[in-house]
Amino acid sequence: MNFKLALSVIAAAVALLAQNAYAQASAPAAKSRADVKAETAAANKKGELTPAGEAGPKAKAEPKSTKARADVKADTKAAVKKGETPAAGEAGEKVTASGKSDKARADVKAETKAAVKKGETLPAGELPAAKK
Repeated sequence: MNFKLALSVIAAAVALLAQNAYAQASAPAAKSRADVKAETAAANKKGELTPAGEAGPKAKAEPKSTKARADVKADTKAAVKKGETPAAGEAGEKVTASGKSDKARADVKAETKAAVKKGETLPAGELPAAKK
């Protein structure tokens, strides 16, 4: 029993001493608080600090345009006049109206009412089922 106790005490002492030796060997040269604050302020000015909650390094900003603001506005205005811009909130192909309907409003309302009665309409926001 005494032998086991002695081995345990020696093992614990070796573990404690080894921790101190490793901690001292890996510790860098001590910097003053003022040095650390100055380094942090310099990194902040350069934009090298990662914002709070961000995981990786800061993404590089896209290069600025070579066109003047007035030129970009003029190009956009011309594209709108030609109808080349998508509708607000639309990302896909531009849909153009095929012209006016040849049915009277009352006829369209009657057809819609009949389709609702038969259950042929879809709820708002639903897409038709894919055909198999």
